[in-house]
Amino acid sequence: MKKIGILFGQENSFPQAFVDRVNQKTGGKDIIAEFVRIDKVLQAESLGYSVIIDRISQDVPFYRAALKNAAMCGTAVINNPFWWSADEKFFNNALAVKIGVPVPKTVILPSKELPDDTTEKSFRNLAYPLDWEGIFSYVGFPAYMKPFDGGGWKEVYQINSLDDLWDKYNQTKQYVMMLQEEIIFEDYFRCYCIGGKHVRIMQYEPRNPHHLRYEHGKPPASKELLDTITEYVLKLNQYLGYDFNTVEFAVRDGIPYAIDFCNPAPDAEVTSVGQENFEWVVETAAEYAIERAKAQKDGADNLTWGEFVKTGAAGKPLIASAKAVKAADVSVGTLEQPVVTEKKVAKAKAPATKKAPAKKAAEAKETVKKEPIKKAAAPKAPKK
Repeated sequence: MKKIGILFGQENSFPQAFVDRVNQKTGGKDIIAEFVRIDKVLQAESLGYSVIIDRISQDVPFYRAALKNAAMCGTAVINNPFWWSADEKFFNNALAVKIGVPVPKTVILPSKELPDDTTEKSFRNLAYPLDWEGIFSYVGFPAYMKPFDGGGWKEVYQINSLDDLWDKYNQTKQYVMMLQEEIIFEDYFRCYCIGGKHVRIMQYEPRNPHHLRYEHGKPPASKELLDTITEYVLKLNQYLGYDFNTVEFAVRDGIPYAIDFCNPAPDAEVTSVGQENFEWVVETAAEYAIERAKAQKDGADNLTWGEFVKTGAAGKPLIASAKAVKAADVSVGTLEQPVVTEKKVAKAKAPATKKAPAKKAAEAKETVKKEPIKKAAAPKAPKK
């Protein structure tokens, strides 16, 4: 008898629905599903599960270590805990650029405060001040600032000016932040991707209260736009190697920009995603988990590895070796009317970099000139 387990935290509706759906499908024969139960973790010994759906280890380091140990013993962990530990959002953006998926212009900033157990001497390779003028010219305003490895809309700041940046950067403590061009969008999408092949596209309004973000009130998207979004969702997850992920796109001038695509434990609560989307994710996750359980072999590596890792390990070029992935199925969240056909959607090539206004760039240059030259552990915002 093979077991599928789900490891979860504070969410309520998805875990039970997932377990019930798997057991309904298998009839309790050969494969069963249950909540993971851990009473001890012994090195190089299995937890007894063929598949584990991980929904919480990003917040519980003990679980992450236990899952790595389970994977070593042959458990198919969804998502791969080794890759999840290594991945972060700034790398995601860099990878997207390399594989031809449009993303906002983004830079990474050192933490405002010294990390624990470091001193000013720990940062002798860091220029002071940073090239703020170059940073502002590249990203422009308005922008967003957010942790390079964060999630759940925590510590996310909208930035509208230099003064606004200095004020909010001073509040970021030890977080390593990304400063990212804001995409002023005419449409927005959140997309589930399960198994690297099952795609659910949902129109979304991130500016609404959380429970109303799927009540967007927008006209239906064109088939061409949906096809482009599907292509980008598949490509990103092919290279990242995630089995269960969401990708968010902001559409500007007909081009879908990938905004956030490092979400290996995406929200799946019925109260936030709505009944129809909830049904899709429960059904698709259950089917995929059963598929993985049937394919799982004890003592083998049953993890999914993305093209970035596989091409690097094989010494092959990042782009040339990957084959285009076709979706097993694509579904679209409820629309008010049928999908329409419009002009072909632009893709792959993003518009020219949005520059900061000349006045603001000059202001940044003058601000930096006024900052005394000295060594510092972390870059402080220039004083005006």
